[in-house]
Amino acid sequence: MTSPELSCFDTDGAIFMASRRDPADCCVGLFGVPYDGTTSFRPGTRFGPAAIREVSSGLESYCPQLNLDLEDLAFADLGAVDIPFGSPEPVVAAVHAATTTVLDLGLAPLMLGGEHSISSGAVAAVAERHPDLVLVQLDAHADLRHDWLGSQHSHACAMRRCLEVLPSGQLLQIAIRSGTRAEFEELRQQQRLVPRPRMVEALQALRGRPLYLTVDLDWFDPAVLPGTGTPEPGGFLWADFAELVAELSHHRLVGADIVELSPQLDPSGVSSVLAAKVTRSLLLLLGASS
Repeated sequence: MTSPELSCFDTDGAIFMASRRDPADCCVGLFGVPYDGTTSFRPGTRFGPAAIREVSSGLESYCPQLNLDLEDLAFADLGAVDIPFGSPEPVVAAVHAATTTVLDLGLAPLMLGGEHSISSGAVAAVAERHPDLVLVQLDAHADLRHDWLGSQHSHACAMRRCLEVLPSGQLLQIAIRSGTRAEFEELRQQQRLVPRPRMVEALQALRGRPLYLTVDLDWFDPAVLPGTGTPEPGGFLWADFAELVAELSHHRLVGADIVELSPQLDPSGVSSVLAAKVTRSLLLLLGASS
């Protein structure tokens, strides 16, 4: 029987490798949000969380880079957030409530999307516990539009909405490579845009601060991750992500999300495997920070 505090989660379907359903004595809580209601190009991110779970058993639980093993980490896969169909606003509210539940259980939250519009709900909940929270964004796109296609909660507005719920106002946007002229003018004026050569240096200055990491998988180059709704050439490889992981191992990571996997757009399944490997790294980083 599902406990009352976990009633917002649906536990049908696959479970991430080495995880458990019962959050008792755990330090990290994984959950999915299968939503793509504002997708403006190629839909399918609603299938992302399930795909990540399904392929995870094909990975080793041990991460040689971090010298850590998921088998040694007490973490729970709580299932999928029970979300309404339709407009994004109720979904963002449901994500906020679910993330608050995870935090109330004493767990560091790791959310699997779904599209990027959902992130503001999770960021808001974590920022309520950590007012000095710094948001770090890996993404091909700036996502700073005030609205897009009639919606203020479009995936193209994800960071704009996050800034509204981030008391510190500190957002680090790492190696963004696509956006409007106005977005890039803002990035430069606010000095939020971190170029590739300075990404580790920029993170080093934040050691000791609570961090929330949002990973839009289109940050990776389409050559290694074609399964995303808005692919953008000129992206990054696993070695670039591993460099960030090495630095993040010295940080206090208190929450994270992984979004924008559209698994059906990559029949090879490699995109889902890469996303599952990102998930493994973030689970271990969150566990080490707890």
